[in-house]
Amino acid sequence: MVPFIRRFALLLALLAPASLHAEQQDIAAAARGVVRVALVATNGSDAYFVGHGSGIVVAPDKILTNAHVVELAREEKNLVIGVIPSEGRKTYGGRIIAFSPGNDLALIQLEEGSMPVSTFYAGSVADGQHVTAIGYPGTVDRAQGLSLKQLVEPLATVKTSGNISAGRSGQSFDTLLHTAPLAAGNSGGPLIDDCGRVLGVNSFGSVSDGNDAEFGFAVSWREVASFLRQAGVSSLHTVVPCRSMADADSAEAAITQREAQASDQKSRASDAARGEALARARDTAERDVISARENAMAGAAVLLALAVLGLGAGGLFYSQGREKHATWFLGGGGVLLFGALGLFFFKPSFSSIDERIAVAQDQGVVGNGAFAWAGDNICKIDLNRSRLTVSQPHDVAFKWAEGGCVNGDTQYVASGTTWQRTHVPTEGNYVSDSSFDPATGLLRVQRWLPDGDTMDKLRALIADKPLPACGGGADALARIAALRSDVTALVPAQPNERIIYHCQKGRLAPVDPAP
Repeated sequence: MVPFIRRFALLLALLAPASLHAEQQDIAAAARGVVRVALVATNGSDAYFVGHGSGIVVAPDKILTNAHVVELAREEKNLVIGVIPSEGRKTYGGRIIAFSPGNDLALIQLEEGSMPVSTFYAGSVADGQHVTAIGYPGTVDRAQGLSLKQLVEPLATVKTSGNISAGRSGQSFDTLLHTAPLAAGNSGGPLIDDCGRVLGVNSFGSVSDGNDAEFGFAVSWREVASFLRQAGVSSLHTVVPCRSMADADSAEAAITQREAQASDQKSRASDAARGEALARARDTAERDVISARENAMAGAAVLLALAVLGLGAGGLFYSQGREKHATWFLGGGGVLLFGALGLFFFKPSFSSIDERIAVAQDQGVVGNGAFAWAGDNICKIDLNRSRLTVSQPHDVAFKWAEGGCVNGDTQYVASGTTWQRTHVPTEGNYVSDSSFDPATGLLRVQRWLPDGDTMDKLRALIADKPLPACGGGADALARIAALRSDVTALVPAQPNERIIYHCQKGRLAPVDPAP
């Protein structure tokens, strides 16, 4: 009776949903990188299911699993390896290309096809940290009465949760001890954190007599990294600690409030400085205009006096019959008179004061707060405001051209005070939405990691008429804007990642090749 109760309790634990501590979108995204690794015996036209384990996609065409899961396939030539993803309609054949029984790891090469790649967490794992085990426990398969045909078809994974118990490791290789329930079939599957990053590869569990708690052991990242490096596989991994979106939202709100206060103070100081500069510019313009008016009137008076003398002398010469001299003096007096009238009527008006201030603003004497983004910019990541799960915390180049063309290949569209662009890649299981605010230099990128069916729907939005890299006229801009609303309708309100960058003028330094 006790063994039955123990098995029933284990089955309930395996069927129970993962703890609400985890971000369920991240757990679901991580599960798409987990496969069933099945061993099938062939005898002519007949096939027999021998056993199975789980596996982790570490490259589009490579699967990491436990050595003991595929060990029989090395010894029995009539055994074939089947790799069955958690979604889709296809299954794949595979062959062993690396085998390390010393730390219970093996690498399988797919014969064809590709799958979403898992990301490992390469940082330290904390004692008591919440974790989730993902895989294909055989107890669940048997409880559901799955047939051989169903076992080799794409099927959703099973998730269980527990905690890390630090300080105890395996005797022969480095492991993580945890309390997430495991069963036969979980071997080779991942142990992940609440952000969906792989912490280790589940290998074996403790044996219980029915009265003791059971524990699981997962091969650590340290062992996995060494194994993959020797196998020539470059894995995806990150050292950014896991944080919930709620934590990121709280940090964002606090930082935004502080920045708003600082911006308000800076704005008041800027307004005061601009007011002082404007007052100085107006004072200077008024003095210049008044001086110019006085000089013009003084000049007009001098010219008028000379004109009167010239005209008088011309009249005198004319009365004396000296017509030639009269002509010269009368003509000169007339020119001087017109000059005096010109100086008087065309002297600077007081309205020119505002025109001079406008010129000073255009020349930067009085600042207007504008910032020219055209050209090369560096956008530096702000980890305090960001939530990263699988992306790398790298700064990015942001070359802005007039009209919203970024880096020469991505067209943004204006939306209010910001510029936005939604990106649906032709390959890869993600979709992103970027928003750039020229007033603050803030670049905000949100990323979703949808399931395969959703990705097919997203790609269908642009399949008939791909969007241009840059330009394309009003029609292209309208389709880019429409794509954003169409994508929003297909993805959850909360993204998997939110990455905040602060942009500034400059160019990214070239990256030296690895030694």
